[in-house]
Amino acid sequence: MIAITSCKTEVKERDGKLKIVTTTTMITDMVKNIGGDKVNVKGLMGSGVDPHLYKASEGDVSKLFNADVIIYSGLHLEGKLEDIFEKMRTQQKKTIAVSDAIDKSGLIGSEYFASSYDPHIWFHIGYWKQATQFVVSELKKLDPENADSFEINGQAYIAKLDALAKEIHAIIETLPVEKRILVTAHDAFNYFGKLHNFEVVGLQGLSTATEAGVQDVQKLANFIIEKNIKAIFVESSVPKRTIEALQAAVKSKDHEVAIGGTLYSDALGDAGTVEGTYIGMYKYNVQTIVNALK
Repeated sequence: MIAITSCKTEVKERDGKLKIVTTTTMITDMVKNIGGDKVNVKGLMGSGVDPHLYKASEGDVSKLFNADVIIYSGLHLEGKLEDIFEKMRTQQKKTIAVSDAIDKSGLIGSEYFASSYDPHIWFHIGYWKQATQFVVSELKKLDPENADSFEINGQAYIAKLDALAKEIHAIIETLPVEKRILVTAHDAFNYFGKLHNFEVVGLQGLSTATEAGVQDVQKLANFIIEKNIKAIFVESSVPKRTIEALQAAVKSKDHEVAIGGTLYSDALGDAGTVEGTYIGMYKYNVQTIVNALK
């Protein structure tokens, strides 16, 4: 049995640094950019990990309960961790859901989640900027001594996100609008589609906890043939067999569709690689999509 201690307004480790535990790799990357050397950040999930299905180990639970603050995505992305978060909130443990930064009117509705919203907000760069500023303001409250550092780092990161948005827009503009149809393993890219004028179709629903049936595969195969889509995409955090089954279904109807590459959807790439950062992941995804669909 792990004892839960109450969390004070201002809490720090012996070395003077806030102990922060994050869930997804996207949030871990953001918080490290904001916190810099003023915080200690431990991410629960690594590359290729599916947050929809993630279950906390005993070690994870210990990290969560010993943290000064937990920063997670929210909107039931980390569905199997919700009970733990709720338990910690009742014990006054500080938790921050980055999705709280986004006005509900801007979210995409979804019947697949208990929150009734699509949780994949990081694919809208504007929303990720809002989430960044929200985390900055929360960390400043928790650690006033380092508020200036958090603000400076946060603004520097937002400037990088602005530069990313311009670069991505230029790349996507090289792809004709009629070719902007993105078929992937599950519906993680709807905010991406909303931002960049893509029609997005996921073989599975928004949550990878749902399974694609034979009828889903056949229906989507017909759609690919009708729209003459050149390529479909695997996701790093979803088993590729569903997309391979879709490709086979298209082939059985005397049509060809390529697997255009692997996209990073619910997790970043390996730590230490370009794709292991949010900005690197986003560029890689866009270049992969555009090159395959041209």
